[in-house]
Amino acid sequence: MWTKENRGRYDRSRLRYPSDLTDEEWALVEPLIASAKRGGNKRTVDVREVVNGLMYVLSKRLPMASDPEGSAAAQHGARLF
Repeated sequence: MWTKENRGRYDRSRLRYPSDLTDEEWALVEPLIASAKRGGNKRTVDVREVVNGLMYVLSKRLPMASDPEGSAAAQHGARLF
């Protein structure tokens, strides 16, 4: 139910994209990500931003993830098998 408390909790207007993780969501996901291995170079990327990027791609369903459509798929699809 939408109460004043819930509206504030689920407000995504302060995020860069609606698919970005909030601090609460990140606190749940962070322990599931493996830490960097010893002996190698230090991580140069922010893992949270990588997860945000994955969430964005999954939320947008980019064309490469969809079923092939159009005449090109009909003309050349049979040759692939």
